[in-house]
Amino acid sequence: MLTRKQHELIRFIQTKLEETGVSPSFEEMKEALDLKSKSGVHRLISALEERGFIRRLPNRARALEVLREPEDITRSLGRTAPPPANDASSVTRQPPVRPAFEPANDVIELPLHGRIAAGVPIEALEGQSTLPVPAALLGSGEHYALEVSGDSMIEAGILDGDYALILRTNVARDGEIVVALVRGEEATLKYLRRESGMVRLDPANSAYEPQFYRPGEVEVQGKLAGLLRRYH
Repeated sequence: MLTRKQHELIRFIQTKLEETGVSPSFEEMKEALDLKSKSGVHRLISALEERGFIRRLPNRARALEVLREPEDITRSLGRTAPPPANDASSVTRQPPVRPAFEPANDVIELPLHGRIAAGVPIEALEGQSTLPVPAALLGSGEHYALEVSGDSMIEAGILDGDYALILRTNVARDGEIVVALVRGEEATLKYLRRESGMVRLDPANSAYEPQFYRPGEVEVQGKLAGLLRRYH
């Protein structure tokens, strides 16, 4: 069962597609749903995508396709339900042709939660600032950003001053780059590995040694989804 906002969003997307053939921009969706930020739109889209109501067209920034509609939307738009599979009319019925989608380029304001060490762990601060990120860089799920401090991940292409785009999750597989909260107060960006009942956090710089912790000392708070780099 969809929430009211999810219903409103899918109704707005479908109406916009039928009127123009172009998926609405994040700004249009934010205004239509009276949301405070585009990150709220991103969460609604991710939820609808996970439940199979919409999909994002690959390699196109914020191009959306409605895969199925809740019944109340179908009724409100004056459509009839599709005939059963054994109905003879279904053999000759052709789906309506929609105009080609055009990408709507958008950015998402991700929460920027301070700096994270790519070296010796430092405190990860919860901040009020945000970082504008091209929506095409992000997949489904909730994301946040951290500014990288240090050089222990340079062999993985992660440099001091980069912005790490993090998918919020508390689970990760061995070999993935994660945000690891150590002893509840320090956060670091490292490869996660488990070895002999211990958690090993591996740097990507031969000048640094792996760090070993008991499982209860390390909490995964996300995994690396992308990077942004600014050139000055």
